[in-house]
Amino acid sequence: RQREEAARYYRAQEVPQRLEEALNGVFPLRPADLYGELANYFSKLSKDPVICKLVGRKVLDGVGQPTLEVEIYCMVKNHEKRICSIVMSSHSQIPENALPEATEADEKERNDSVHTAVEWVNESLSAMLRDTKPTDQCAVDKVLGEYFTKKVGEKKEIQKQEENEEAATILLPSSTPSATAPPGEKKAAKAGKKVAAAEKPIPPAEPAEAVLHGSLAIGGASLAVAKAGATISRIPLYLHIALLKHDEDSSKAMTLPLPMITVLNCEKNSPAKLKLVKEVLLIPPAQLPLKQGIERALDIQKEMMRLLEPPHKGPSPQPADSKKGRAHNPGKKAPPQALKRISHFGCLITGCDNLEQPLLLMQTACHNIGVELGTDMYLAINCAAHEIMDYGKGKYEIVSGTFKSPDEMVDVYVQLVNKFPFVIALIDPLRKEDRQQWSNVCCALGSKCYLIAEDAATCISKLKRNENMNVLTCSGVVLKYINQTKVSDLIEVTGLLDGQRHITILGSPDGESSDDSLVDLAVGLGARFVKLGGLSRGERVTKYNRLLAIEEELAKNRMLREANLECIAFAEESEPEKQPPDASPPPKQDLLPPE
Repeated sequence: RQREEAARYYRAQEVPQRLEEALNGVFPLRPADLYGELANYFSKLSKDPVICKLVGRKVLDGVGQPTLEVEIYCMVKNHEKRICSIVMSSHSQIPENALPEATEADEKERNDSVHTAVEWVNESLSAMLRDTKPTDQCAVDKVLGEYFTKKVGEKKEIQKQEENEEAATILLPSSTPSATAPPGEKKAAKAGKKVAAAEKPIPPAEPAEAVLHGSLAIGGASLAVAKAGATISRIPLYLHIALLKHDEDSSKAMTLPLPMITVLNCEKNSPAKLKLVKEVLLIPPAQLPLKQGIERALDIQKEMMRLLEPPHKGPSPQPADSKKGRAHNPGKKAPPQALKRISHFGCLITGCDNLEQPLLLMQTACHNIGVELGTDMYLAINCAAHEIMDYGKGKYEIVSGTFKSPDEMVDVYVQLVNKFPFVIALIDPLRKEDRQQWSNVCCALGSKCYLIAEDAATCISKLKRNENMNVLTCSGVVLKYINQTKVSDLIEVTGLLDGQRHITILGSPDGESSDDSLVDLAVGLGARFVKLGGLSRGERVTKYNRLLAIEEELAKNRMLREANLECIAFAEESEPEKQPPDASPPPKQDLLPPE
């Protein structure tokens, strides 16, 4: 009876027919590993893997800050199997020159957020995504989005309840009106003085985008599922992302993003006077293989280190016994050691006294090794202007004691780019609130260099919600995969930017991890540039190594398409309106349609 039941069961599953097909197909091959070949045949008939659980845990990023790791386990051939894991990069909205109290508060917030994210992954998201195919990214991201929306609603209800309780307690004391009257009078007097002193008031700073505790879980789960889908499909993550973006229309050729390599970090809170420049970045020529471009950038970095090394001069006793000289005069060498520090961005740290100094330093380094700026290498400047606004004066402090109004900043950048035409990109040249000045600087310099919004950019969630919102006029934006950002969000937003012919830059957050998925995202999404930091520190170099590996793989498979020369056209123009023959027309400057 049992044998009859087994026979019926196997016939219902078409096992005899499949077994006969397998044996007939394998025999002519006579493979060395017979059972391996049979296993390969039957594995094609097995059910698609499905998610069985997610595991979240707290780990440390490249700067020792807590962040989230997400592991994906799938049911594969009746066995639970660990497929992959990702580590989210942490991002802080606190500027470099923030007060210690603000930094401590940010660290506490980050700890609480990671703790909540771990709970979300292990207790809620793991159960919600169980039995879902990891290759179905849209379904996964829909579940994640609905869960996040629910959590946002719960948070708003709690805040509303707390505000009502506070309002009730404020109305109870009878002494409240008399106590609040004097401060109101003082505030009115101060406001009058400010209005009289300010010739042209600036728009106030917009509040920082609220980050819900635990939001890391959404981005982490989405990226982990995407990586699991690529692993199960046995294709690289970048190709999986490209297929998701182009609706299974396999890209015959792919273009690699050009790296923006940070080579110099100018400390804004150092004793040096220059405050406008935060980073100086190298951009290799588009026609140069990435491997050669990165090697060239390494040579420039080494020469920069040599230039920052002071001449070995000292008192007469020092040459006689250099070891003793170093021991007895440590103060003499302290400043150069400070100059050669490596920042968490993976680049050299130095201080400068004027706007031209870092650019002249780069010119000297390139000249010494036979590299011509504007032909063999280009520069970008991350101004991070939002960090140097003096709200009391309503002006930017570009150098210690030197202040410029938003309108005057436009002239500063025009003079800078005209004097140093090899600068082909300015990142965050103004605050996002100075919309008119963004338009002005784009009109003045849009044909000569890219005007890019990073911290000044609208967050991905807002871009996704409302395509017609009033955003900055600029050449493109730096997108960062942080917090509740999902893979589907990036695909949608980059598709929107592509349709309007604006450039997309994928940027590495401040607290970077050793996870290299960001590079695959940049390649798969077709980003024009990728901003990864410097060529030092393991968490940064890992991503450059991944970029080189992808270049080698695409070249081997003949899928590597040459980059458009438009990205280097600015520096090659001898006249403002002249375009090189291979270049596309200049990019439009309106990022999105105005209201």
